[in-house]
Amino acid sequence: MSRKSLDHTLKLLKELDRAGSIPEVVATVQRQLRGFGVEAIIAALLPTAPGLTGFNRQFLVMENVSDAWRQRYLHRRYAAHDPIVAHTLQQQSGFGWRDPEISAETSPLGRQIMNEAAECGLRDGYTVPLTTIEGEAGGMSFAGAHLEIAPEHRGMLTLIASYAFGQALLVRGQPADMPVRLSPRERETLQWAAEGKTDWEIGEIMGISEHGVDSHLRCVRAKLRTRNRAQSVAEGFRLGIIV
Repeated sequence: MSRKSLDHTLKLLKELDRAGSIPEVVATVQRQLRGFGVEAIIAALLPTAPGLTGFNRQFLVMENVSDAWRQRYLHRRYAAHDPIVAHTLQQQSGFGWRDPEISAETSPLGRQIMNEAAECGLRDGYTVPLTTIEGEAGGMSFAGAHLEIAPEHRGMLTLIASYAFGQALLVRGQPADMPVRLSPRERETLQWAAEGKTDWEIGEIMGISEHGVDSHLRCVRAKLRTRNRAQSVAEGFRLGIIV
């Protein structure tokens, strides 16, 4: 992520801190991402595959899709056959709905679901797999008729998704996060990662090897229960571990 993108993202994260309701979280994210073609935001906690047939509105953390599409999706139990949901549970990094592997792995029913979503204005999208501090799986999708998301923007969307998801769970009344304690070196490594430094650059600054940097970041991910660097940075900001 470029410094400009990071500065833009940090500004949005500060706005999210002031959001006191889920509609405010949705509106804040959508306002900032409208230039990318984002018209809808969907975030949900995801049970394991056998439990997807029981997916209902309680699993939805936030969304602003049409009433017609929401009712159809839940009533027909589409979550159990949705290729985006399946890919979210399998992946650790964000993916576009038009990425080749999505089409290759989509069943006929999955294609039908995607076509019906497109008819409701959700033709294109980008999804970020997420994990809560309690270890629950989830995901957040940015969708619209056509998204303009360059590869360099994907890290920014991952950071925003993680932070917005956490804020939405917070205002929804989920239990407070358990205290997370990073060592001084882990905290410093995460701080430099937030500044956009590479492992090599962090190693040069801290006087350790790239392997040492990777080791610190792996410990950070384990303690924060995150899947990648961007999510770790987002959680670090959300929990006040880094500034």
